[in-house]
Amino acid sequence: MCDERKLELWAKDALSRRQFGAVAGAAALTACAPEDMVASSAGTDADMADGMAGRMVSFATQDGTMDARFFAATGGAAAPAVIHWPDIAGIRASHIDMAQRTANDGYAVLLVNPYYRDAQGVIWPDFASFADGGWDRARAMRGKLSSDAIGRDTAAIVAWLDQQAEVDSDRGVGAEGYCMGGPFTVYSAHSVPGRVKAAARFHGGGLVRDDDNSPHRLLAATQAHYLFAIAKDDDAEAPDDKVALRQASDAADVSAAVDVYDGDHGWTVPDSPSYAEPAAERAYADKIALYAKAL
Repeated sequence: MCDERKLELWAKDALSRRQFGAVAGAAALTACAPEDMVASSAGTDADMADGMAGRMVSFATQDGTMDARFFAATGGAAAPAVIHWPDIAGIRASHIDMAQRTANDGYAVLLVNPYYRDAQGVIWPDFASFADGGWDRARAMRGKLSSDAIGRDTAAIVAWLDQQAEVDSDRGVGAEGYCMGGPFTVYSAHSVPGRVKAAARFHGGGLVRDDDNSPHRLLAATQAHYLFAIAKDDDAEAPDDKVALRQASDAADVSAAVDVYDGDHGWTVPDSPSYAEPAAERAYADKIALYAKAL
C-alpha cells in the first residue's frame, strides 16, 4: 500500500535528482488515498502556470468554486467526457500532458483540482517543490477529501460537463484517478451512477478498507465498468487486496479488470521516479479500451 514513508523516499529522490540536474523540471509525485474523514487545512492560492495546454475553467460546487483545465477532443465533434483526478501533487505539467493525450484520442477531458477548497491551480510546480516542505500542507488539504466530498464534487463536475458543446451528454462519463485519485473514481461512479459508466484507477491506495465507505464496498451501487491497475510493489505489500476487489466485483455483478502491472507505485505518471514506460503504455491502452467499450 502507498504510505507516507514511501512518499518521503520519493520526495528525497526527486529533490536529489533536481539538485544534481538529472531530471530537468521533475514534477514527480504519486499519492496515497485519503482516510474517509475531514481534517483542517490552511492552503493558499496559487496561479496556473502560463503556457500550459487546455482551457482554464471554473464552476460552482456545494463547497466553493472548483477550478480545472478542459481539453476538447480533436476533430470538432462532441465526445464522451472524462474526469481526470490527479495524484497528491495536483495539477501540473505531467497530468496536463496526460489529459491532452486522452483528448487527442477522442474524449473531452476535465483535469480537476481536488484542492480547490484551499488553493487554485498549480500548487507545486514540480515534485522537488513538494518534497521541500509540501507534505504537511498536502496532508491537511487531503484530509477534506472524504467520499462524500468527492461525491458532491462529481455531481457538480458532471453537471458542468453536460452543459458543454464539446461533450456528448448522451454517452457515459469516464473517471480516471492516479494514486490519491484512485478511490475518487469509485466515489464518482457511486455518486452519479446514471452518468459515470467507466472508472480507471492506477496505483491508488485505499480501495480495500474496513469502513463502510471503502470503495470495494460501494461497487454494487454503481453502473460502471472498472479497470483496477495495481502496482507490483503495492501488490507485494497487500496481496489480498486484488482478491477482495475481484470478489467484490463479482458479488456486485460489475465488469472489472483487476490486474497487477510490471511497475512500482506511480509507474503511469511520466514525471514519477518510478515511471515505467512499457507498463505505462499498456495501462494507457487498457484505459482507452475500457472507454471504447463503456462510454
